[in-house]
Amino acid sequence: MALLSGVLQVLPFPIAGPVPLWRTTFCWIALLPLLAALTRTNRQGDPLTPFQGAILGYACGFVWYLGNCYWIYQTMYLYGGLAKPIAAGILVLFCLYLGLYHALFAAIVTALRRSRLHIQGSLLLVPFVWVAVELARARITGLPWDLLGIAQVDNPLLSRLAPLTGAYGLSFVIAGVNALWLVRIRLKERRHTRSILTVAGVVLVLLYLAVLRRVQPPAHVPTTAVATLVQHNLSVGTQTDTQESTRQMLDSFTRLSLFPPAMRCNGIPELPATRCADPTGGQNNSVEGLHAILPTSLIVWPESPSNFEERDPAFRSTMSTLAHAMRTPVIAGNIGIDPNPATKRGYSLYNSADLIAPDGTFTARYDKIHLVPFGEYVPFKSLFFFAGNLLGEVGTFDSGTHRTVLSSGDHHYGTFICYESIFGDEVRQFAKQGADVLVNISNDGWYGDTSAPWQHLNMVRMRAIENHRWVLRATNTGVTAAIDPYGRVTSAAPRHIRTALRVAFGYETDITFYTAHGDLFAWTCVLISVLALTYGLLRRHDSTARMQ
Repeated sequence: MALLSGVLQVLPFPIAGPVPLWRTTFCWIALLPLLAALTRTNRQGDPLTPFQGAILGYACGFVWYLGNCYWIYQTMYLYGGLAKPIAAGILVLFCLYLGLYHALFAAIVTALRRSRLHIQGSLLLVPFVWVAVELARARITGLPWDLLGIAQVDNPLLSRLAPLTGAYGLSFVIAGVNALWLVRIRLKERRHTRSILTVAGVVLVLLYLAVLRRVQPPAHVPTTAVATLVQHNLSVGTQTDTQESTRQMLDSFTRLSLFPPAMRCNGIPELPATRCADPTGGQNNSVEGLHAILPTSLIVWPESPSNFEERDPAFRSTMSTLAHAMRTPVIAGNIGIDPNPATKRGYSLYNSADLIAPDGTFTARYDKIHLVPFGEYVPFKSLFFFAGNLLGEVGTFDSGTHRTVLSSGDHHYGTFICYESIFGDEVRQFAKQGADVLVNISNDGWYGDTSAPWQHLNMVRMRAIENHRWVLRATNTGVTAAIDPYGRVTSAAPRHIRTALRVAFGYETDITFYTAHGDLFAWTCVLISVLALTYGLLRRHDSTARMQ
């Protein structure tokens, strides 16, 4: 049952492409087999011990991470250049490590089950414990990849919790529903009891549908600006294209910035309901097809393996000329290098995003703070010495020290880079500091055609909902898209092509509760879990002492 639960937890998330809506419903029963197993008795007829529960949770967590993050194997051997057995070993170690969080959840639930709270009390506390463990995963390990609530990012009723609680609120409801399947409510059997319960159930379903209909987000969110998002489509890792010079790439990306093709998708690419088309019939896919440069409010170049350096005169000249010619700010991913005599190599290396003002000057830079383990630095390098070649292109990056909101004129851009998008409590800091639009630049080429690009997209969509901000997302290989404040992809570029996407968006200035207070709800769940566990264990100890 624990292994089955691990499989069911994989199904609501993308597996090889965007997840169809019907498969997200599996989240409502995904934890049920595990919870049923944890509330069973052992061979002696006694409740499971926390250690026995932890073993079941560990098995469940291992299966879940293996199915959800299998793309780590491909990233390590295909792009990292590691031998397949080593890549497989890293994936297994990854699953064994993070599976400990499921083990922790299961151990706490079984401990509560053995206390004076018994089965019913422990089940009612399941959503609090689940959220507490998810928060631990984000804060201790630093990998809140695919929190359970992300599975319902397309649920307009449930996602209304996100501006208050973040994704944790959705996780709470999902875990709570899973637990309620097992909660036994004892009622005195009377003449009309069953009829009343049946009518009440029907009323609840109808009420849910009515509320869902009323809380549907507006069909169209007002837009006041236009952005051009460039998609480089450069191969990465050991397959990096060496046939194209830096000058050729700069010229190519500049042309796309000036003359973006009209090819676009009206939603998430590769979903059956999404249509991708060129309304001009291909007439403006080249400079010759356009008679004038279309004005834009912002140009964004993604994070990519192009290795553009901020100090490179060719890069600086190109960016300055582009911004000045378009009379608009440009945000461009690049490598920031600052002299630093205190380091062994004599300089600090950053994964950065620069803002180039409309007059062509480089006015601000954000240095990525939350780096990708094994992608941008090697943790415990003496232990993982064999993983060094993952960083062969640029070397080990240094972490930025503070979040910088990039400003131009009256507008402020909260720019977060790639992996940082999975940390809701960090992204909200940009909106809290005054960003009226969020910009995500990413290089998802490392993921290939696995589940990861789609998982990543859904987490970025949740950041839009939490902060009620438009998100402009420029990626190397896709998914490049505009996301409205309700998490809907309004326009996207097809993947795996070199293109640029012209999108409409708006500036938002309101501050949501989550933006202002962060993970307060999740910390409350931690407090309640600790208090419940303390109460249950102390009362059990007192009862045992009295019996003796």
